[in-house]
Amino acid sequence: MTAPDTPDDPHRLAWRYSDFTAGMLASERTPLADARVGLAMTFVAGATNAGGLLAVGQYTSHMSGIISAMADNAVIGASGLVIAGIGALLPFILGAAVSAVLVNWARLHHVGREYAIPLTLEAFLLLAFGLLGSLAHASPVALVADVAVLCFIMGLQNATVTKLSGAKIRTTHMTGVVTDLGIELGKLFYLNHNRRRRPGAPLIYADREKLKLLAMFVALFFAGGVIGALGFKYIGFVFCVPLAILILILAGPSVFRRLMR
Repeated sequence: MTAPDTPDDPHRLAWRYSDFTAGMLASERTPLADARVGLAMTFVAGATNAGGLLAVGQYTSHMSGIISAMADNAVIGASGLVIAGIGALLPFILGAAVSAVLVNWARLHHVGREYAIPLTLEAFLLLAFGLLGSLAHASPVALVADVAVLCFIMGLQNATVTKLSGAKIRTTHMTGVVTDLGIELGKLFYLNHNRRRRPGAPLIYADREKLKLLAMFVALFFAGGVIGALGFKYIGFVFCVPLAILILILAGPSVFRRLMR
């Protein structure tokens, strides 16, 4: 299937947009493409994570706190909370595993645009999260399922972007990003003219482009958190719809083009 011939044809413009987004999720990408995907998904993660706190009463993007809480609760004998922690940990692991299966399956069968498949799945799972959330107030089972779906989404997204970027970008939690930001700031403020510097020792310089990118990740995660908190507070679980649409705008054209072929 080829693109329309008329330069001003709306279908041709749509095809060019499809090429643009497909390039962001292709098997071989540029660092700029990785950054674009990472920044978009960081915003989604910030919004979903903050909204998840308001919706289900806990953060679901980072497992460090959940595992630590499980250990504390095990010591004090709160077995119910330990089980709840397991109920969050296992879906996160499963989401990461499913991402790996989908990406590797696509590579094996030469489907192409392999990263678009798990991201499209994430978009539909966000809609499922919103639907379950709207029922959670009336059913404890729906609340438990909602937490599990949200943790699965976080594991799925984190693994997908990790594989896409070669483990250089994480989007669902900022610990690594903030650590790298601190490292680059340390290099930025390091005084190379120190008289005690060993002769021949290399000069220390910060990667300013990396510093800017890391700062953008933190800023977008925060902005996503603010917008997500406001959205879930004042709109409710319907706010999952624009988040899902944002992911589909990014990943949908690649999947659609593959289906058309």
